[in-house]
Amino acid sequence: MNILTNQNSYYTYYPSPIGILKIEFNKEALLKIEFDDHLREVKNNCQKNFYEDKKILKIYNLIFDQLNQYFLGKRDSFEIPLQLEGSSFELKVWNHLENIPYGKTYSYSQLAADIGKPGAARAVGQANSRNPISIIIPCHRVISADGSINGYSGGTWRKRWLLNHENNKSKNIERKISFV
Repeated sequence: MNILTNQNSYYTYYPSPIGILKIEFNKEALLKIEFDDHLREVKNNCQKNFYEDKKILKIYNLIFDQLNQYFLGKRDSFEIPLQLEGSSFELKVWNHLENIPYGKTYSYSQLAADIGKPGAARAVGQANSRNPISIIIPCHRVISADGSINGYSGGTWRKRWLLNHENNKSKNIERKISFV
């Protein structure tokens, strides 16, 4: 995996079944996961001396192990320390997203009501779209009130794939990339 540093944070890439994930983390927590549609393959090119720092290695292994388990259908929640930056409203929405059960969906209006802001479905949608940690904070579990799937920064096909995966329907779904 490529490990690049930016002062106090590190970047690496994870080849998921639905595309390459760019991961940013530091010695204490996961900072960001986003889809990188520009990369087509990931080569093993770790930063020199990366494995000598036990704190970096610990969080790196935690992230990769749990993502592997999730995509293999062996994990339905994550136990990774997160470091989030956002408005108080965004943080409230993201925190509540983690309470949506694996394999279940909420509507934007249902999520707005659950956080005490009925009528703020559009604002919830905006906060959802700014979620910096895809998959781990399951913003893909939020759908329209009519049940339609829309509004996923990684693309609606990925949102549909993740929802199907969580309902044990991913075995027959096309994988968009292959592992290198």
